[in-house]
Amino acid sequence: METLGQAYPATFEVDRAERITNWRPLVQWLLAIPHFLILEGLQLVARAAAFISWFAIVFTGKLPEGLANMLCLYIRYNNRAWAYAGFLREEYPPFVFDPVSPDPGHYPVRSAFAPELENRNRVTVGFRLILAIPQIIVVIFLGVAAFVAWVIGLFAVLFTGRWPEGLRTFVVGYMRWVTRVEAYIGLLTDAYPPFRLD
Repeated sequence: METLGQAYPATFEVDRAERITNWRPLVQWLLAIPHFLILEGLQLVARAAAFISWFAIVFTGKLPEGLANMLCLYIRYNNRAWAYAGFLREEYPPFVFDPVSPDPGHYPVRSAFAPELENRNRVTVGFRLILAIPQIIVVIFLGVAAFVAWVIGLFAVLFTGRWPEGLRTFVVGYMRWVTRVEAYIGLLTDAYPPFRLD
């Protein structure tokens, strides 16, 4: 099990698959389509929750727990769908909508959060999108590299049934970085995401 990046209030872990059936990368993206359709709806709800959270925090200094849990649900569901479509795991992700910040742990792809509900920094929340610009730029460039790693990983799994360790570590690290940035932009935390993959 990979347990890196535990210090930040948003974590992402993927249990290592010893072997992946060679043909799975060719079809898993197709099998994930129902999850991506659900994600479209969840994303709309999560963006609305983040928008309402922005006003709540700026005016009261508090993040309502229900809004925080909705954002946690979206990020967790997103991570499970992408880890499956990206053939990091073979197990089909459950259609589970647990609106809780700690991950229930019933799937080998886990995202846990420690949302800050009280005493929020209204100034950094007010300028959150501006403050997040450097992170967004880095995530875009890393996303291009992660796409290349996924393509190389596709061929490696097709021929060997295993991810090359360095490529897998990079892809999981990229997904961890995106999880942190999503939590920061989604106003779950005031802690600025670190510029690292672990």
